[in-house]
Amino acid sequence: MKKIVLISLTSSLILGCAELQQVVNQLPQGSVGLSQLDIANGLKEALDNGIEKQVSKLTATDGFLKNEAVKILLPEELQKVDKGLRDIGLSSLADEGLKVLNRAAEDAVKQATPIFVDVVKNMTFNDAKNILMGDNSAATSYLQSTTSTALYSKFNPVIQNSFAKVGADKVWTNIITKYNSIPLVKKVNPDLTDYTTNKAMEGVFKMIAVEEQNIRTSISSRSSDLLKKVFALQDQK
Repeated sequence: MKKIVLISLTSSLILGCAELQQVVNQLPQGSVGLSQLDIANGLKEALDNGIEKQVSKLTATDGFLKNEAVKILLPEELQKVDKGLRDIGLSSLADEGLKVLNRAAEDAVKQATPIFVDVVKNMTFNDAKNILMGDNSAATSYLQSTTSTALYSKFNPVIQNSFAKVGADKVWTNIITKYNSIPLVKKVNPDLTDYTTNKAMEGVFKMIAVEEQNIRTSISSRSSDLLKKVFALQDQK
């Protein structure tokens, strides 16, 4: 088989590439040579595509609410609130409470893309190599480990503001007041901002994982020549 030579950008990037070189050496004859820069750029393109395609879906109206994979349901503490309201004929109020949580998440996720773009832009070749040759969730795990703190810091105040914008604060004040007035119930006072923030982040990573799975397993999902060449390395591992 014809060997593909990986062109080193700097001596520091050479470290840790032995296993990748072994895979490269096994590629079919006729494969076009890939430099380390090609591999890094290919992974960045894949991540950018996944972020643009999947995260943008979540920012649309009903992006959370009508997507069963990420729809934000009530925390355990509030499930009894939901049931209690429905039991006394306030189903519409319970439905509205659920809707405004999801609306706030849809609003907050608009803050995610710049954070992801910045992380991807600064990704090293070693990061790219580990993602490419990792398991089917390696890219998602990388983004989760490198962005979670920043995402929470961005999402939390946005969700708090979104609660006011979409009326969630008033709706939930009304819901909790109504529920706490039901005789003999244990009163509740949940931190819905923190809960919704974490659920919004969970939804973002779940959708990125969907796109990562697509691009790793479906050649038709590789939308450019560079992606096809780079992920051929993964296919050979």
